[in-house]
Amino acid sequence: MSEKSTRSIANNRKARYNYEITDQYEAGLVLVGSEVKSLRDGAVNLKEAYCKIADNGEIFVYQMHITQYPFSFHSNHDPLRPRKLLLNKKEIRKISDMMNIKGCSLIPLSIYIKGNRIKMKVGIGRGKKLYDKRQTMKERDAKLEVNRMNKQKDYS
Repeated sequence: MSEKSTRSIANNRKARYNYEITDQYEAGLVLVGSEVKSLRDGAVNLKEAYCKIADNGEIFVYQMHITQYPFSFHSNHDPLRPRKLLLNKKEIRKISDMMNIKGCSLIPLSIYIKGNRIKMKVGIGRGKKLYDKRQTMKERDAKLEVNRMNKQKDYS
């Protein structure tokens, strides 16, 4: 059995900054043809996207902007339409239990191609406070400083 190759299309970098991600799930997406072509070109924005569980127990992603495909004429899609996520019932039940906890949200983290399928990684996150964000920035800056020092040692 051969491994399927993956190619990243877009990442939601703000999500990891604003939320502490506890669990991650891989979900399929229900898309139309022009959306698939735009995604393969990388014309997607996850910055404002969020997920919700509908009344019928299905999960949808909202505010994910997929640019209209320029070479599609009559069957182009609405860039901000809600898109259904494909998950198992067991996963949906687990996610809905976690969402009932105060402060937890379901956030799209990344979108990628796995084999011939387009997948989305979603995570359950709890919002960070301002001091947590500052701590994340301090850790990142310290890591950059260490890398700079190591590069200077290599050159001398």
